[in-house]
Amino acid sequence: MVLSLFSYRRIAFSFFVLSVCVTFRAGAQKTEKKKIEIERAQTFEFNEKIVANAQRILGDVQIRHNTIVMWCDSAWSYTDKNMVDAFGHVHILKDDTLNLYADFVNYDGDRKFALARYNVKLENKGTVLTTDSLDFDMITNVGYYNHSGTITDSTNVLTSVIGQYFAKTDLAYFKTNVVATTPKYRMFSDTLIYKMADKIAYIVGPTTIKDDSVTLYTEKGFYNTITGETELLKKPEITDRTHKVLADSVFYNKTTGKGRALGRACMEDFENRMIVKGNRVFFNEIKKTATVTDSAMYIQYSKQDSLFLHADTLRVLPDTSAVDAKLVKAYFRVKFYRNDLQGKCDSMVYWQKDSTIQLFHNPVIWSKGNQLTAKYMEMIQHAPPSPDEVKMDGDAFIIAMEPDSIRFNQIKGRKMTGYVRNNELYKISVDGNGESLYYARDSKGLIGLNKAESSSIEIGLEKGKVKRIALISSPEGVLTPTLQLDESNTKLPGFEWLELVRPKTIVDIFKKDPEPVEKPVKKKNEARKDAKKKKD
Repeated sequence: MVLSLFSYRRIAFSFFVLSVCVTFRAGAQKTEKKKIEIERAQTFEFNEKIVANAQRILGDVQIRHNTIVMWCDSAWSYTDKNMVDAFGHVHILKDDTLNLYADFVNYDGDRKFALARYNVKLENKGTVLTTDSLDFDMITNVGYYNHSGTITDSTNVLTSVIGQYFAKTDLAYFKTNVVATTPKYRMFSDTLIYKMADKIAYIVGPTTIKDDSVTLYTEKGFYNTITGETELLKKPEITDRTHKVLADSVFYNKTTGKGRALGRACMEDFENRMIVKGNRVFFNEIKKTATVTDSAMYIQYSKQDSLFLHADTLRVLPDTSAVDAKLVKAYFRVKFYRNDLQGKCDSMVYWQKDSTIQLFHNPVIWSKGNQLTAKYMEMIQHAPPSPDEVKMDGDAFIIAMEPDSIRFNQIKGRKMTGYVRNNELYKISVDGNGESLYYARDSKGLIGLNKAESSSIEIGLEKGKVKRIALISSPEGVLTPTLQLDESNTKLPGFEWLELVRPKTIVDIFKKDPEPVEKPVKKKNEARKDAKKKKD
């Protein structure tokens, strides 16, 4: 079960309180000063010339103090203080559960404190601590080392320069050059707290976790070494051979592959040259899927140009028809921007393998001075020399602004296909109910407005301007001179110039469209009066 941030802080706070208690335990706790007892030895010697006020004890020595039993090869017992120095194969047993081994131990009976040196080993509840120098407080059951040590349990091997081991809670604190190793992963840290019972490492300093495929980095959080559950709460980063995840915080389960990245989240796919951003990202590393909400943005980057897309919700999932390719689905209020292409729609699907884009629910595409609209659109990118295609289905409409910015060339039909080469629309085919309006010119200037109707029309363009129109089936056409033009004959039915909602920069993809201005509804009596006035 993933621990909450509150639980993590509670453990860290408990550790701090315990450390303070240990530091001041001599002044805060009164203990009974019981004399150290020499229960067994083969030889007892006194020699004031060698060591004053000391008794030399040799051979199969056994010493007892409260709940502590000590065995050693030899010892010095001091008559003027409650202390012994034990040498050779020293073994201390405390409370029948904790075993301490060393080549030398200085034990202070008044302080109940042991200084163990050389080949030190501490065993407790399946946990083994090895070092060359250990100070152990028998009252608090806390051991300290500051010249490198190793703690091993059934799962992990942890080493550090400085360490504290809390035997009662089976908790360890590691500091400086911390390394944790298992057959599955390695962890490198500056500061780490490890709870043996739960096999959870609490991260409180710069930490890197590596396995065969994934590298995790954070400066705060926790890592469950059994389940792979992880909370990365400060500067988190997850990377593998082809991906990188950044965010304010990341919650991840290595076993299930599920995770979530919150706050300024960024997921990059190096192979597919794509970036997904948002404040809430839910991903599955095994299924290779991601769902993004709250300021969601998709970026398809390249050296030539990059596509920036925003929607309320983005979903990235594998394209089952192509190896390592992605399928991107965008839902609600979609807008995208590229230097040569902009657009908006209600929802969209992007097939990365061939750069096909499907736009649903009244999409709009802008390309330089051209505006394309329809009920459904599909943009297909072909390999050169074949041109790219823009397929428009249902009330297809293309508007091209004239250089004077007040006149518009227009093409309308049931279906249309636009052909693009070198990022420029150069041909349009109209299929069904074709209509066109374009301004005719000669060497002297504007002649008039040419209106043509045909069930099938082909239009050639050059640099965004109409150069030729071919009326293929049942053509009808009329040219209206310039002086006879007025608002009524310069627009095809359904004309709507949408420049106000066109994203002109990357920032614009996040802007909401302006609300439509509602015309005031007249009451019935007012409408009748207006009708009567017109009649009179």
